[in-house]
Amino acid sequence: MSARYKQQATLASHYHIKNKLIAGYDLWLMGIALSIVFIGLVMVASASISISAKEFDDPLHYFWRQGLAATIGLSLALITLKVPMRLWETASMTLLMLAIFMLVLILIPGVGKEVNGSMRWIQLGPFSLQASEPVKLCIIAYLASYLVRHRETVQTDFKGFIRPVGVLTFISALLLLEPDFGASVVLFATALGMLFMAGIPLSRFFSWGLVAISALATLAILSPYRMQRLMSFVDPWKDPYDSGFQLTQALIAFGRGDWFGVGLGSSVQKLFYLPEAHTDFVFSVLAEELGLIGTITMIFLYSFIVWRAFVIGHIAERIEKYFAAYFAYGIGLIIGIQAYINMGVNMGVLPTKGLTLPLLSYGGNSLIVYCMLLGILLRIEYENRQDARNTISKVVPAYA
Repeated sequence: MSARYKQQATLASHYHIKNKLIAGYDLWLMGIALSIVFIGLVMVASASISISAKEFDDPLHYFWRQGLAATIGLSLALITLKVPMRLWETASMTLLMLAIFMLVLILIPGVGKEVNGSMRWIQLGPFSLQASEPVKLCIIAYLASYLVRHRETVQTDFKGFIRPVGVLTFISALLLLEPDFGASVVLFATALGMLFMAGIPLSRFFSWGLVAISALATLAILSPYRMQRLMSFVDPWKDPYDSGFQLTQALIAFGRGDWFGVGLGSSVQKLFYLPEAHTDFVFSVLAEELGLIGTITMIFLYSFIVWRAFVIGHIAERIEKYFAAYFAYGIGLIIGIQAYINMGVNMGVLPTKGLTLPLLSYGGNSLIVYCMLLGILLRIEYENRQDARNTISKVVPAYA
């Protein structure tokens, strides 16, 4: 038996329990993801009930819209679950061009829709497309493909490393023109993480990580409104009724939550005290209503998805399915980075970024794209499982 088959047989044992191979999909991953979506629908309904009643005379206005987005997202997740990974790899360059096209299109006057001073949306009839959300999927697919095509060059040659960094810099510049600082931070951090997982030297990784952090920090400092956010983060209680208002109200929500919360639907901070209670700061409402136990549970659920994505990616890499491996790493990174930035902002340990909590916060574009990403992750795991079945059938016939 060759060394390669021995390795594959060992990896196949990951799916082997009591001499039987588990067929189908990763039910734990699927169940956890669906749990977060369900909790998100409940929390959006709870956090938005007052503002919905005031603005639309319908207490469940945002809930119905989020429910529609969840239906679309889960339907697209089922579709992506059936799409072989080789098709994503083939379409990677097309997806990159599509991402650039959307980001350029949104900056054209008359095409992009301005909301609260930011040009981030394209109006498509009754729906609005936030370009930065599908761009996340497109960039992860492009980077995964690039890392496969230039794997050795990325690890050994500076040119192989700088090319995707150049592409990401261009994408980030387009995002900053909207402006969408939070999305550019998440994308750049995800890209650097994927490059690290592809095996770039630590010295190069840390040096360019410092360059990226310095550049983003400089952009934050040079922008007046970002600088104001940064200063209010440092000491929100210095001006609790103006620049520090949002953060102080979020911290009050956490304080009121105590161990077990004030009860589902009983939040006081959502009653026009906490701005963006159903979007960027829904985690604060959850902390108030479900307490420390609820917040720890949510952190655990997100941690499980990130951990599972890395396990799936590691297995794919070990059986030399590199595109699927890097795609899985990218999905785990972007979900983990955005989730923990949002949680950090809510808890006052990071400056406000304007990022939603994946699968939980109100926002149809975000919910749909993250459902699709999880559908792709489930597909990667499914293909790993099928490869394990085939390997066991060939290498260890007694286990087939």
